[in-house]
Amino acid sequence: MLASLVLAGCGTAPIPVASNFDYSVQHKVRSAGHWNLMADDVVQQTLGTLQKNGVGSVAPVYVQLPANASAFDRGFREFVLTKLVQSSVPVMESGASAELQLSYATQVVVHKSARPHYIPGQFTMLAGGLMAAYGLRTEHLDTKLVAALGLAGAADFANSINSGGPTHTEVILTTSVSRGGQFVARKTDVYYLEDVDAPLFLSSSTYPARQLKVVGQ
Repeated sequence: MLASLVLAGCGTAPIPVASNFDYSVQHKVRSAGHWNLMADDVVQQTLGTLQKNGVGSVAPVYVQLPANASAFDRGFREFVLTKLVQSSVPVMESGASAELQLSYATQVVVHKSARPHYIPGQFTMLAGGLMAAYGLRTEHLDTKLVAALGLAGAADFANSINSGGPTHTEVILTTSVSRGGQFVARKTDVYYLEDVDAPLFLSSSTYPARQLKVVGQ
């Protein structure tokens, strides 16, 4: 009788039950070299989208710098310009002479909740099939993961550890290409940031650049 009451109660809930999203990987931006890789990905994906939408790669493009540009905005534009030119895309110095307008925007998101490293739960789906892991402790976890979960799971965990793990700060990067007031390509990505690097991605009006004085020896 009690079991029946418990099962009956499981069919309803006053609010939605919390559930994790499927396992995923998110890159962390830790250097200007990573900005270069981000620009390369944006350019390649954008050119592919333009081709699918019937927009020729010979259309003149102007890359617009965001208002109150951050340090990232200025560096990212230089990388995008270089990648476009290297891809034989005609890049214009003025928007008035360009058919396509490429613009981008960033949004810094700061979370207050805990940022735990990814640690496999009772069941972890791997390339080789479904495997179970019980009673894993933090000491020598890399070795235990290799033995219990296989190389794929261990590699995922090791990559997270080597990257410094998840942080409280993320940046949303959206790149758009428009023509005549109509979007013809658009791409949005999310990256982790080290918390202390957030000012690099904040607009100059939000976080004014500091003037550094050079003192003679």
